[in-house]
Amino acid sequence: MGSVRDDRAELFSKLEDPATHHEFFARVSDDVHWTVMGTHPLAGPYFSKKAFKEATFDRLARVMKEGVRLKLQRLHVDGDTTIVELLATSVTNDGAPFDNEYCWVCRFDGSEAEANIIEVHAYLDSAMVAYAVTHNERR
Repeated sequence: MGSVRDDRAELFSKLEDPATHHEFFARVSDDVHWTVMGTHPLAGPYFSKKAFKEATFDRLARVMKEGVRLKLQRLHVDGDTTIVELLATSVTNDGAPFDNEYCWVCRFDGSEAEANIIEVHAYLDSAMVAYAVTHNERR
């Protein structure tokens, strides 16, 4: 059995490819409290996995040529809290690089491997998200 750090690194690596996003979200609680910080169209609090996915990941995927792709850059685990830095490697439908940097402070429902995410505070570049959405979303 691997370490908690290895488990979390593998979990967040599922965000690199849209084909494996479902494996990441399988470990997100249905009633997650996910707050997207900033001043952009996706910012705000979400009180379920469904609401978060529909308003953020699904919406962003529609404005990206090959969906949302987040590459794990750094990871810090302390008990039930994991801090991850992610780099978006996506390209918008209009051809602009979407190389947004994210920092997620995640709380899990335990400090062991295989625990589920129950709370997230996500920090990102508001201007980049606003540009991607407003210039690429079909009205």
